[in-house]
Amino acid sequence: MLPDSPHSHNDLRARFAWQIPARFNIGIACADAHAAHSPRKPAIIDVNASEPQVLTFGDLASRSSALAAALDAHGLRRGDRIAIMLPQCFDAVIAHLAVYKLGAIAVPLATQFGPDAIAHRLSVSGARALIGYPTALARAQPFVGACETPPLSIVSGGAAPGAVRLDALIEKGRDEFAAAPTAPDDPAMMLFTSGTTGQPKGALHGHRVLLGHLPGIALSQDLMPRPGDRLWTPSDWAWAGGLLNALLPALHHGVPVIAARAPRFSPEWAVDVMARSGATNAFMPATALRLMQSMNARTLRDRLTLRVIGTAGEALGRQTLAAATEAFGVPVNEFYGQTECNAVLANCAALGIGRAGSMGLPVPGHEVAILRQDSSPADADEPGEIAVRAPDPVMFLNYWNEEAATRARFSGDWLMTGDQARRDADGYVHFIGRGDDLITSAGYRIGPGEIEDCLMAHEDIELAAVIGEPDPVRTQIVSAYVKLRAGAPPEAQTRKSIADFVKRRLSAHEYPRRITFVDHVPLTESGKVIRRHFRRD
Repeated sequence: MLPDSPHSHNDLRARFAWQIPARFNIGIACADAHAAHSPRKPAIIDVNASEPQVLTFGDLASRSSALAAALDAHGLRRGDRIAIMLPQCFDAVIAHLAVYKLGAIAVPLATQFGPDAIAHRLSVSGARALIGYPTALARAQPFVGACETPPLSIVSGGAAPGAVRLDALIEKGRDEFAAAPTAPDDPAMMLFTSGTTGQPKGALHGHRVLLGHLPGIALSQDLMPRPGDRLWTPSDWAWAGGLLNALLPALHHGVPVIAARAPRFSPEWAVDVMARSGATNAFMPATALRLMQSMNARTLRDRLTLRVIGTAGEALGRQTLAAATEAFGVPVNEFYGQTECNAVLANCAALGIGRAGSMGLPVPGHEVAILRQDSSPADADEPGEIAVRAPDPVMFLNYWNEEAATRARFSGDWLMTGDQARRDADGYVHFIGRGDDLITSAGYRIGPGEIEDCLMAHEDIELAAVIGEPDPVRTQIVSAYVKLRAGAPPEAQTRKSIADFVKRRLSAHEYPRRITFVDHVPLTESGKVIRRHFRRD
């Protein structure tokens, strides 16, 4: 979707034009299109075992078609919702592409979800089938058993009572299955939002969502694809970050994707995965980069073959950007989006687009504005809400069965993100915070992300979450919940050190006036700090 050779950002925007065909199917674009001319090229490299296993584009195309045929034979039809609760593995990719080829709607579920989270998503989506490991099916069983029409259970990598085996379905299917002739706006996937309040909503996306992602992901990955590229992300493929910031765009470009999973993220594990797989490209959430920035830079550079890191999902911050760039010795490109409308702002070192502390410039093909409450454009450096002009190929179709909530996201022709930011004189957009995360203290509007980023640069801090807490004088005060590294000094001494550190690095009005030490700072599956865990309201 971008020109083959590098150009200036202004030139790219001026020359860019969307190329949305009348018929487009994600399953065909991510497998069959490559299998036709490069069937033996690696599509997925699974490094979960001691010896890497390879799934070629030829095998991915034939197995996903066979599974689509088998699902069709079981009575699943175009438009049906099919939940996929699998970790990074061959079967997860095969299942996704099979659902798209069938013309059904994939409902990705994170493997760490408990029974309540699973039940909510299956109930809202009205899923007719659930594909997962035996442990996932067991957690879903209380809901499935209570359904008047239970969804079909399909088990991968084992056996489960009453479930159909995925490998048996693939074996019985026909690999010449004719994919549904889907249009770009036909529904392809339902991604549940991880909002700060209320139950998650199902954001429905059409097949065009993949095309809409390509320019932003190409920029954040320094003009991917390049010869020899291999991409890895620790983000679960059940989330927009793993699925649409990494897996599907890479496959669309014919770039091999590395599959790896761990019970819990650790810097050492991530380095081992990237070293063993020969990863050249990575998508990493900011928290993952913060956890890795204390590692020995020489070790990272000696062991890894990275050429670029893309990051999104939460503000990176100046401190983390500087530390990660120094540690890895490669460009770290921050970009921005939401589940409903993703990858619309980006940095790209290859094009000279980059400013510390910013989320970049508007990606070619997307119109992004910073608007005041009256919908007028904000001045340079004036805070406002990030808005994206509709229609846009990357934008969601609607919230499933929630018309009022869908309408509430729009103001005229603009999708309102709810995120506060400012645009500097050169057009770079700087994140301030989500509307419900902003802290109002003594007349200042303070974004927690910048403070968390600063705290993570302190030598004694492993993780931190920042919220606003009520104060009779200041309205709110900055309150930090901090997990210390092993061997940190006594708490009283550390509190003063932390407060002074933020005063020096940021400003006096942003330092945390209340510091609470905790044993655990919870993260979402996509690596974001869960601030609401510490709120008392």
